[in-house]
Amino acid sequence: MKNIFAVLAILLLAACGAETATTAATAAVIKKQELEQGKKTMEQAKQNIGQSMELMQQSAQRAGEAAEK
Repeated sequence: MKNIFAVLAILLLAACGAETATTAATAAVIKKQELEQGKKTMEQAKQNIGQSMELMQQSAQRAGEAAEK
């Protein structure tokens, strides 16, 4: 009888360990997705800033050309 309880206790503890490992793995996948999304957002922001800088330079150039006339 003691052996049955010992086996059951071991099985229950193993199940808890497996659940903890699964939860940790799931959290790691979510963090990886968040990191990838953050990188995409940062790249889009860099592109938008680059486009804005180009537009500002073009506008300043046009203003300079208009002032020369």
